[in-house]
Amino acid sequence: MCRISKDDEIQSRVLKLADVLSARGKTVATAESCTGGGIAAAMTAVAGSSAWFMGGYVTYANEWKMRCLGVQS
Repeated sequence: MCRISKDDEIQSRVLKLADVLSARGKTVATAESCTGGGIAAAMTAVAGSSAWFMGGYVTYANEWKMRCLGVQS
């Protein structure tokens, strides 16, 4: 039995997102915490992602979430 790995599933979803964003002329940015930048890493692993991925913040500490992203305590 062949199973799809989590990495393959993530890549498949990112590619679908890339197709939708490109078709609609839209972009995306991220604000991550527990994922530690994993979402941004998955996005930038796609060739040409700079056309639809603007960038992201990784703010793990609560102080930075409040300071950089305006998250309420």
